[in-house]
Amino acid sequence: QVQLVESGGGLVQAGGSLRLACAASGRTFSSYNMGWFRQAPGNEREFVAAIRWSGGGTYYADSVRGRFTISKDNAESTVYLQMNSLKPEDTAVYYCAADLGALVAGFYEYEYWGQGTQVTVSS
Repeated sequence: QVQLVESGGGLVQAGGSLRLACAASGRTFSSYNMGWFRQAPGNEREFVAAIRWSGGGTYYADSVRGRFTISKDNAESTVYLQMNSLKPEDTAVYYCAADLGALVAGFYEYEYWGQGTQVTVSS
């Protein structure tokens, strides 16, 4: 089992920045690929970013590439999502997820999930 707890969400104006954190506990964190997803009301949960277990590869949705950065600190068992130049359309509940195999994948392919943290970007 892997337990994930997100933090760092909040209300920010368009153009601002937030950094989300996801603290993991349980099984060996360093073995897991980590992903960030988001879900806006009425929408399906969508892929945002992922990082390989080693930290050696990062992947982004087209909508956030160049604005968001995912990173992984295996020593601290934490994955981060730095979000810059935020837009109102980034408003959603953001979830982190862990899986041994899935990387750039649909939400249904990730095994472990956090409870989510709300990000609201005002115009």
